[in-house]
Amino acid sequence: MAFEHIRIAQFRNIEEAELELGTGNIFLLGENGQGKTNFLEALYCLSYGNSFRTHQDRDLIMHERSDFLLRAEWSEPGYIVRDQISLRYLPEGRKEILLNQKRLLDRKELVAHNPSVVFCHEDLAFASGAPEERRFFFDQCAGMLWLEYIDLLRSYRRLLKHRNIALKTDTFGVLDTLDEQLARYGSELMFYRKELSRLFEDRFPERYEQVSQLGTEVSIQYRPNWPEEASISEIVETLAHRRQKDIEAGTTLSGPHRDRWVFTMEGRDFSAFASTGQLRLASLILRVVQVYLFSELSQGGKPRFPVLLVDDVLLELDVAKRRRFFSLLPEKEIGAQSVFTFLPEEPWREYANWTTIVYKVSHGRFSREESI
Repeated sequence: MAFEHIRIAQFRNIEEAELELGTGNIFLLGENGQGKTNFLEALYCLSYGNSFRTHQDRDLIMHERSDFLLRAEWSEPGYIVRDQISLRYLPEGRKEILLNQKRLLDRKELVAHNPSVVFCHEDLAFASGAPEERRFFFDQCAGMLWLEYIDLLRSYRRLLKHRNIALKTDTFGVLDTLDEQLARYGSELMFYRKELSRLFEDRFPERYEQVSQLGTEVSIQYRPNWPEEASISEIVETLAHRRQKDIEAGTTLSGPHRDRWVFTMEGRDFSAFASTGQLRLASLILRVVQVYLFSELSQGGKPRFPVLLVDDVLLELDVAKRRRFFSLLPEKEIGAQSVFTFLPEEPWREYANWTTIVYKVSHGRFSREESI
């Protein structure tokens, strides 16, 4: 899927704009703070109904304004019919999302239509950060691949919240019931995570080596907190056995919310000794694998790619690694669309061709370059 046209009004620092996009690569050129990342954020919001930079919708409103509007059309390659999405934040503090003029009540529905994948500096946490930051990435990826995973995760988190309240408030009589439900939903989460781990283990090492050329395999391992092959009844027994410790701590100390994902090289924890550049590359390759998995597992008989939003993350790669990284990305000919941000002094022309759409961005204004 590809965004064909976008309208932006009163969003961040972007002046009211209507831009033609089309398939293929779109390059945004400008100094820092001019609105390049804000544009990527607008596309991401149209994909998911929320931002990748803030949880507060009010932060997205232009200064001294009370609302904003985003509207876009997208289409699949080879099809004339366009779908339309609009997201409006209203002055009374309410967000309204319309898909083909029909109001969406659950943002989960957007994932099936035109998802995007953002490559940004914060992604480094997926390779070097705390376990919960890695879980966030893999949960996000699983939700893109299997919509039912989103509901499973919601149910598990809701039950976990109720169990933790019971532990804190001495209402222990409900724990037996909650433990059985938590074990059931947690076991299903583990099933999907094990499948996701297999998919990444088959794809990540080769792509990482293709760009890094380390000469040694870097792989990913999923390490569940509950025994990997445990039945639901065995998990319930585990929760019962650990209950006293949970009561003393006032929280649930075991379960999928404490699962870990580990990068390994020659049996060692890669994140413990890798350089910042190596970890940055690992986070980029995670996103590349996510993109291709969505395409491989998409329904309909032909590949569908999420929109790629690449925000200044190539600066930390040397020129040779940049070229090899670009070679991994899906191309326009197979229906992919990518939006890149560049500083003006970067060698962006090396990655452009005659089909590339280039916009200069200055103080929230966009001007299209007529030629490379």
